[in-house]
Amino acid sequence: MRKREAPSEIARLAAPLARFVDGAWRRMHWWVALMGALYLGSGITVVKPDEVAVILRWGKLVGAGETGQHGPGLLFAFPRPMDQVVRVKRLQVFEQRVATLIPSSGAAAPLDPILDGYALTGDQNIVHVDMIVRFRIREPAKWAFYGPDTEEVLRLELTSAMVRSLGERAIDRVLSDGRKDLIAAARRRAQEGLDTANSGVEITSLELTALSPPVSLQPSFTEVQSSFIAAETAKKKAQGDAAVALPQAQAKADTLVQDARARAAAALAQARGDTAAFLALDQEYRADTAVVRERLYRDAVDRALSLAQIDWIPPPLHGRYEGLRVTVSSSGPRPAVTQGDSPEEGK
Repeated sequence: MRKREAPSEIARLAAPLARFVDGAWRRMHWWVALMGALYLGSGITVVKPDEVAVILRWGKLVGAGETGQHGPGLLFAFPRPMDQVVRVKRLQVFEQRVATLIPSSGAAAPLDPILDGYALTGDQNIVHVDMIVRFRIREPAKWAFYGPDTEEVLRLELTSAMVRSLGERAIDRVLSDGRKDLIAAARRRAQEGLDTANSGVEITSLELTALSPPVSLQPSFTEVQSSFIAAETAKKKAQGDAAVALPQAQAKADTLVQDARARAAAALAQARGDTAAFLALDQEYRADTAVVRERLYRDAVDRALSLAQIDWIPPPLHGRYEGLRVTVSSSGPRPAVTQGDSPEEGK
């Protein structure tokens, strides 16, 4: 039979600790089991109706694209540090102020190009811009990686986009009626930068709470802007007056032209008719001069007598009229019939 070796010094020192651990385990093993169950259940997450959730397992997304998103309800995941559940409010709109292009030393203090923020327009004028951006999380899976840096990314992208957009425009345009185009260009550029950075963020609106030159130059810019507005107002008023006067003048001119054309056509038709009648009469006159002359004479006498009102003509003396004159008038007193040797003028 082999003889047992004497216990070592370490074994003799560890024996009391081993007996304590063994006794504690026999008395508290069910507490350990409960703590383990609670630990495993800590991975269960309740996703609210206005939220979506993504799971990061050891820092990597579980699933890809839309399959990585989990809708409202219970979400089962492994406890930390294996899984991390990131919940995102998909309908909530966040707001952030971007004040990188305004003076940090106060509006009344001189501009410090190193410490104070500013931007240059296309015609080398200094302006200060204070912005408020509103955004929402469009792609939760991407935002889960870049979410903690969203404010910094937005600040950098909006500042860069605004500086570039201002550099393409003149100061007069920016301070008058070009603000809307400036906001649209800066927002578009900032969104392109956010998409390139895979931020998962979408800009919903961009507001300029301040857009002005330095305080020392403000009176001069205000005067220029007032003059520009007055000029634009006068220009629009002139355009409005022209829009009213031109159609009226055009309508009047068209009426005069139509009337002139109608009179010209009537005169031309009358002249052509008179010409045709004269040529026909001339042809007849050439064919039988005496007959035509007699007919013309009788027609003239008939027209003259048709205008006269003759009550009575005395009988001729010795079978013939001598010195008889008949005065014919289309208006005025009644025609007078006289008889004598001195002739009277006929009308």
